[in-house]
Amino acid sequence: MDNLKTFGYIDGKNIIVDFAFADGRSKRLPELAAALVDRKPDVIFAYGGDVAPHAKQAATSIPIVVMVSNDPVQTGLVSSIRQPGGNVTGLTLIYDDLAGKMLSLLKEAVPKLRRVAVLWNPTHADPEFRETKRAADLEGVEVQSLEVRGAGDFDGAFVSALDQHADGLIVVSTRLLFTQRKKILAFAANSGMPAIGSWGDWTRDGLLLSYGPNTAEIMGRVAVYVDKILKGARPADIPIERPARFELVVNLRTAKALSLALPASLLARADEVIE
Repeated sequence: MDNLKTFGYIDGKNIIVDFAFADGRSKRLPELAAALVDRKPDVIFAYGGDVAPHAKQAATSIPIVVMVSNDPVQTGLVSSIRQPGGNVTGLTLIYDDLAGKMLSLLKEAVPKLRRVAVLWNPTHADPEFRETKRAADLEGVEVQSLEVRGAGDFDGAFVSALDQHADGLIVVSTRLLFTQRKKILAFAANSGMPAIGSWGDWTRDGLLLSYGPNTAEIMGRVAVYVDKILKGARPADIPIERPARFELVVNLRTAKALSLALPASLLARADEVIE
């Protein structure tokens, strides 16, 4: 709401904002989307790649602005990034080069990195595991895939990482992994495994590194899209926006606990250093 105020919108005066939450119960999403459509809004905002498809299915003509962490083309939300071509537009957190950069940063922090485990959800349509594998081949690093599709998969994945003697961990951010955040952070701390996460507050919560877009900044861009549509723009003509700026956050407390002496060049490039 604060971001909408910058465009002159005040809830209850010149705009009415209606909310619907599934409270973690994904089975409720179709009925919630249908209920929103029945209220005939001028625009719908759908937050999350697991939420947006339900909004699109329910609202075939109402403009929809999305913020998703997966690939909106691969999931069928839009026809293309530059020309969405339907009633959906918005923002995505994916960026192909991000995965390779995360691996590079982790190897810079851990020069002896030879085997990296990648914790990811294969049902989440993004390029990160593929691009990590490609970057690892160039770096001479072996990749171990830790696939998790539900909360019950994490313990087995962690055991596998230990059994295979992974030297480091890459956490691919998705809603599923965020719901298991405490478990992931505990594993990284207890195993002594250097870990890097992408978007989200992974480093502030204890991981060694994080590198990714600032989600708060991107959320602020949602208001730009809503304003354009309320002023008459068509979603079909508004390109999907991808991240343009990335933040590197380093946790020196975690580095000390891992007995890692991080290179000065890495610390100098950090947007934030947690001491």
